[in-house]
Amino acid sequence: MTTMNTRTAARPLADVLAWSKGLVDPALRTAARRLPEAMRRIAAYHFGWQDAHGRPATADGGKALRPALVLLCAEAAGGEGADAVAAAVAVELVHNFSLLHDDVMDGDTTRRHRATAWTVFGTGAAILAGDALLSLAFEVLAPSGAANAKVLSAATLALLEGQAADLDFEQRDDVTPGECVRMAEGKTAALLGAACTLGATFGPAGDDRFGAFGRAVGLAFQHVDDLLGIWGDPAVTGKPVYSDLQNRKKSLPVVTALCSGTAAGADLAALYARREPLDETELARAASLVEAAGGRQRSQAQADALLAKALRDLTAAAPPSRATAELAALARLITTRTH
Repeated sequence: MTTMNTRTAARPLADVLAWSKGLVDPALRTAARRLPEAMRRIAAYHFGWQDAHGRPATADGGKALRPALVLLCAEAAGGEGADAVAAAVAVELVHNFSLLHDDVMDGDTTRRHRATAWTVFGTGAAILAGDALLSLAFEVLAPSGAANAKVLSAATLALLEGQAADLDFEQRDDVTPGECVRMAEGKTAALLGAACTLGATFGPAGDDRFGAFGRAVGLAFQHVDDLLGIWGDPAVTGKPVYSDLQNRKKSLPVVTALCSGTAAGADLAALYARREPLDETELARAASLVEAAGGRQRSQAQADALLAKALRDLTAAAPPSRATAELAALARLITTRTH
């Protein structure tokens, strides 16, 4: 309860994420059993529960940051995290629907140190599995009411609009930083904002400033994700080195560099205009050009500023408690993570 949360010291983040997974994973597995057999098999592989042959596995299932945000916001709003488990599962299902589709659209062959689902089961099958996860998300969330379904639906539509813009950017050479930010607000920030909004509905002190906190954290998350897509260590991220550059992604640091008016930005534009794949030397040069044109520094500065805004929103939304302290720590982790 709120009193207990106020008096209890914040837990280490590893313990927070383990607590969240301990509540959400069993419910997620139970929900996945409702899927048709063909799609259940793909989902089990994607979540790391089974290998490609259907045998039990313990592969990395992801960080599960979004479910943790749902549960912690429920507690910060004066409720119980356990009451928000279904909402946390729904958010995680929507997130993984988007990952299955993203991997197909981007042609990514590796996720979480494993072959992506579409490379194992085929493109069509992976798309259908993603569709099934999306449908299941709303089935899981339905008992909490139409208002919560509308929150998740709006976030999903914003996510899809952001993904559509991201794909469109790949065909354009005139993308502006403002357009790129709006794309990220939909593709990433909307679902994190919804996670926090949904969690807060399970407490008496629910406030849309929880949603504002989540959206700021989400946009910071995308800045950091884009940095890792260029400079992340493949051994840690589970993705190929320079994967975003090879795919000619118009990510936040890249667009900043392309619009910088610098010689480095012009050289980067020339590399991005090439039709043939870039070799390792060219990819390394592209990364150095993004940095020379200020893209890396700008994205990190924006992530830091967004973290500060998120913490202000959190302070305005809820009084000090164990849950708010843990939410703040989780937000800080997002802006300093390495995978």
